[in-house]
Parts: sequence; C-alpha cells; structure tokens
Amino acid sequence: MTTPVRFGLVGYGFGGRYFHAPLLRAAPECDLVAVVTSAPERRALVEREVPGAATVSSLGELAGLGVEAVAISTPADTHSALTEEALGLGMAVVCDKPFALDAAAARASVELAARLGLVLSPYQNRREDSDFRTVRALVDDGVLGTVTRLESRFERYAPQDGPGRSGGGTLLDFGSHLVDQALFLLGPVRAVYAEWRERGSGLDDDVFLALTHESGARSHLWGSWSQSAPGPRWRVTGTAGTYVVAAGDSQEEQLVSGAETWGVEPEENHGTVYADGTARSHPTERGRWDTFYPRFAAAVRGEGEPPVHPADAIATAIVLDAARTSATTGAIVEVKPR
Repeated sequence: MTTPVRFGLVGYGFGGRYFHAPLLRAAPECDLVAVVTSAPERRALVEREVPGAATVSSLGELAGLGVEAVAISTPADTHSALTEEALGLGMAVVCDKPFALDAAAARASVELAARLGLVLSPYQNRREDSDFRTVRALVDDGVLGTVTRLESRFERYAPQDGPGRSGGGTLLDFGSHLVDQALFLLGPVRAVYAEWRERGSGLDDDVFLALTHESGARSHLWGSWSQSAPGPRWRVTGTAGTYVVAAGDSQEEQLVSGAETWGVEPEENHGTVYADGTARSHPTERGRWDTFYPRFAAAVRGEGEPPVHPADAIATAIVLDAARTSATTGAIVEVKPR
C-alpha cells in the first residue's frame, strides 16, 4: 500500500485509548486523523497521547475531514446505530465487541455494508491472542488429534469494578470473544446451554456456556468479574492429547503499561502438552494484535479480505442470543443453521 487509510476513532475510553489508538498509530498502513469524543478530559488525553489527531464531536465531522474508515469503541448499546451511521456516510467500519446487542441488529448492519459495498469487520482481536494462536497451531498440526472438548475462561476478580454497564454485561462482553474463538476453532453450534448470576446492578456475571458443535465437539466457556480463583485460560482435549495453559495473553497489560513491543510471553507462562503419559512444556506463540489494522486497511484498498468476516459477527450473536434464552429459562436451546 502506498497511501495509508485515513482513520477516525470513535470513543476514547479504555478500549479506544489502549486497544485501538496504539495499534492504529503503530500501523504504517493507517493514518489516525481524528478522534470523536466530547468529554473535555478525554479531549485533553487525545491531545497529549495522539499528537496531530484532531478531536471532533460527530461522525459527520470525521467524514468532512476525508476519513475513509472508523473504529468504534463506545458503549455496547451505541454500536449498531454508530456502525450504520458511519456506513451511511461512506466509511468502512471496525466495530468493537459486542458487535451488536442481538443477532437481528448484527444482521441488519452486515446487510447494509454489503448493499453499500463497504468493508465491515467486528473487532475480534483475540483471535490473535498468544494463547489462542498456540491452541490453533496445536489443533492445525494434529498434535492433540481430533478435539473433543474445549474449556476457555476469562475470569477476573474485580467485584467492585465489573461488569461495566458500557460492555452490556459479562455475556456480551467476555462472551463475545469466548464464543467467537470457539466457533472459529470448532465450527458451527447446534445447541447451547447457559447459566448466569445477575448482580445488584442488574448486569449478568459468573456466566457459563456449554456449546455442542455440529462436529460433536463441546465447548465449555466461563466469564466472570468475581472469581477469586480463576481456572486455566485453556484446557483443550483431543483424541491424542491435552493442552493446558494457565496464563492468558499479556498484550492488554503491555499496551496499558505503554510498552513499545507486545505479544511475547515469558517462558514461565508457557503451557503444557499431555500425551502418551508424558507432560512437556510447549512454547506460546507470539500474540499478533498488531496484524488486525494492516489487514483491515488492505481490505479497504481492495487488497484482500477483512481480518474477521462480518458474517462471523452474526454467527456469534446467534449463539449469544441462545445463551441468553437458556440462562433465563434453564432450557437447552437448539440453534438453527444460518
């Protein structure tokens, strides 16, 4: 690419500040032109942390600056409206999780982008987590044989802090990534069972999902902000072995700390492969969040597919809708093929 894609960032809260702005600025293929934020304190942060970027109040102002693509990192209940407004203004869109509050809204945005011929991608950066890249490589290389059960967790102990209302609750927040990874690795789902606990805020937490994939494999997924003894990030079992890793990807912490490089995990955080009665340490792949925006920019220029296909956002939302129904009713919910 000879001309960087002119980007706008919508929102400068935690996600915009630490997950999007640094990665956009690190990508030569992208030019972060402006940030949409109205809060005076956040405008001051942008001026200090994103030199040369303007601060504006609307998507219309972004379009007036010649912005070609936007990254949306705002509260969950604004995602669909902002995505469709940006598409209507002729801009390609990256939308943070949850992509939409339900499958119907996700489908409407995806269909609009298709009609307008614009690139749209859910921000599933955790497909490039160090731990998930390692799981994918082990599965692709056949080290574990045929996967029969996958266990995956985002569990934290921050009972006073989360789940935040801006994320829409733990199912939509952590669940968006957990479900996307399970679908990406093991394919479509035919049945969903879920449990959750509602906190005093009215938001769901301590979420558990059991997915039965069409292949017969099962995914057990946990998300919590109030787990004082988190389980292993992954335990993946197949017909030839099991992989366990306790520590999750460190790119979030590295970006928050201001590190100039990220994605490399220390040896003490490597996982273990158990097979044939033996246990051996297995190196963790480098995390590659830094590949998302270069790939998206290339897609905007007509040079390849977006890093995450927009239809995948619909598939994830369908499973999350089924999980919400199951957690509410206690029933196993059958998922119809797309």
